[in-house]
Amino acid sequence: MIIARTILETKNYLKSHCTKTIGFVPTMGALHNGHIELIKRAVNENEISVCSVFVNPTQFNNPDDLKKYPRTLEADLLLLEAAGCDLVFAPSAEEMYSQNPILKLDFGDLEHIMEGEFRPGHFNGVGIVVSKLFHIVKPTKAYFGQKDIQQVAVINRLINDLSFDLEMVVCETIRENDGLAMSSRNRRLSDDARKLAPKIYESLLLGKKLLQEGNSPDNTFSKIKEYYDNIEEIELEYYKITSAESLAELSNFDPKNKTALILAAYLDGVRLIDNLIF
Repeated sequence: MIIARTILETKNYLKSHCTKTIGFVPTMGALHNGHIELIKRAVNENEISVCSVFVNPTQFNNPDDLKKYPRTLEADLLLLEAAGCDLVFAPSAEEMYSQNPILKLDFGDLEHIMEGEFRPGHFNGVGIVVSKLFHIVKPTKAYFGQKDIQQVAVINRLINDLSFDLEMVVCETIRENDGLAMSSRNRRLSDDARKLAPKIYESLLLGKKLLQEGNSPDNTFSKIKEYYDNIEEIELEYYKITSAESLAELSNFDPKNKTALILAAYLDGVRLIDNLIF
């Protein structure tokens, strides 16, 4: 496995394999089995597999969150090598940004709902770093997890609007045995908080059950709010019932159409997101 710290090293390696298909998994490190499943798909479906490990400062609107984000590069490299990854691009912030980006990306309606509403500027940072990584790696396929459902929508829009010549592959959320969606942030939870964390996924299953029993989205949300009112340790930031395609909120539930339940919540000071599509 090759470890590249600079853009030039990465480009030179990939230039020497320019006739091969490239599978790419962009990450911020602190890897878990969800990431590794993406890597394995990239390995199996392409001739060259690439993973970037970069904690991107431009997508954090909370400096404290950036400071606390786990960084475990040495452990990450061992996992990637075991998974069969060919190239790891692990740049510094100075390597990725010789100067602060001036360009601003606007993703329209996605900027004003859910993550866009509660993390202003977040998707601009995501869009810029992903664009830079796509230009550097020039992947045939890029792999993303469904857990970040709104980010998936943003990157899909980025690919389409800017005509990136690649295929986006979206992989299902990988969960712990108790249902908690795997996340790099989970390692920040205390033992007591980790025991409570599966309640987040349970609230998605409850929402699905309520809708399928005939409750309206409004009634379902009211009952979900009651559910969280009884768990004082978890602070619900949002819980949305949306179209799985457009992410627009639903006023009526139609079982013939794909629906997404999407939430963000704070537990033990750690912000966790999850979703369920059915």
